[in-house]
Amino acid sequence: MGNLLKVLTCTDLEQEPNFFLDFENAQPTDTEREVWEKVDLVLKDARGILDELQAYKGAGQEIREAIQNPNDEALQKAAWVAVVPLVGKLKKFYQFSQRLEAALHSLLGALTSETYDNPTQNLEREQALAKQFAEILHFTLRFDELKMTNPAIQNDFSYYRRTLSRMRINNTPTEGEKEVNNELANRISLFYADATPMLKTLSDGTTKFVSENKNLPIENTTDCLSTMASVCKVMLETPEYRSRFTSEETVSFCLRVMVGVIILYDYVHPVGAFSKSSKIDMKGCIKVLRDQPPNSVEGLLNALR
Repeated sequence: MGNLLKVLTCTDLEQEPNFFLDFENAQPTDTEREVWEKVDLVLKDARGILDELQAYKGAGQEIREAIQNPNDEALQKAAWVAVVPLVGKLKKFYQFSQRLEAALHSLLGALTSETYDNPTQNLEREQALAKQFAEILHFTLRFDELKMTNPAIQNDFSYYRRTLSRMRINNTPTEGEKEVNNELANRISLFYADATPMLKTLSDGTTKFVSENKNLPIENTTDCLSTMASVCKVMLETPEYRSRFTSEETVSFCLRVMVGVIILYDYVHPVGAFSKSSKIDMKGCIKVLRDQPPNSVEGLLNALR
């Protein structure tokens, strides 16, 4: 399996099976359905999570006024009332990351199994699951892009924790504490402290999957990831494949997925994605990214950097 599929370049396309991963229309077969339905429940909520994150405005003004006027009880209360429901949303996003990690484990279990001879066959014959894996990666990078451009998230949560601590010291009733207890607050704080919290969740989850499945060679997981990156690269750089996309959004989707699997591979593989022995053609992948309109891929190039 280790030498099954070196990352595709234009010169070795002739040896590659004629394999198009249908990110637009793949439907589950009977063998995929059980895992697919479980993961689908998570993915159905992903769109709403992104919409809520995109609409997240924060309580910056209320917090500033409260800090500038520490003796004004009305302003203190106004800031607290504004922050508590926002912390409820941040808790919801964090809890969704745990569901996403569980869904990832289900997909990796199916896509790295030894039902077929190699990763290419796994991905080609279980396209609906491969598509869901791609959708998780697409969601993850989009979530982290939105989080990185919204400093209100960490500011709101920091204010919440400081205020909660002060209320406890003063024995003030804390209605908002039921939203997030101290232990959960510590975990949520660590989650948002990371520049790319959702990607870290997936990376840690993939590493955990490998360590928990010691009977499964690590190559099953890394070859699955490198094969996915290769397939995305080839679909993007081959006119015959690219012309089968019915929407330009699929191009963006494919680029995001390619970058996502490269980053996961880099976390899991003992020598990383940028080593000479890596099965991912990094130069080829970066060329594909640079061939796109610059403003559409700058965030993805930054993620790789």
